[in-house]
Amino acid sequence: MREETKKLLKEYEKYAKENGICLNPDKKAVEFLLNGILEKEKKYGKRYCPCRRIAGDKEKDKKIICPCAYCKEEIKKYGHCHCFLFVKCKGGGPGGN
Repeated sequence: MREETKKLLKEYEKYAKENGICLNPDKKAVEFLLNGILEKEKKYGKRYCPCRRIAGDKEKDKKIICPCAYCKEEIKKYGHCHCFLFVKCKGGGPGGN
């Protein structure tokens, strides 16, 4: 795993813990998604969600900076965010995977 990917992983692990959610337990999927986020950051200057389309409207696009504005609601409703980076923890709490 690249150094920049490891750094982002640590940031998102912290975010997940602080918000009572977990990262997807599939480490390969997480690495793939994080690399996608980093590629969008290189291309667009922001860490946009890898599964959302960029509109080109800065105000609208703010909502899709990962973790996006829809993440928590999607986890509550479906058990995971749209791209499956973040998931509801098994056992109901952080680290329950």
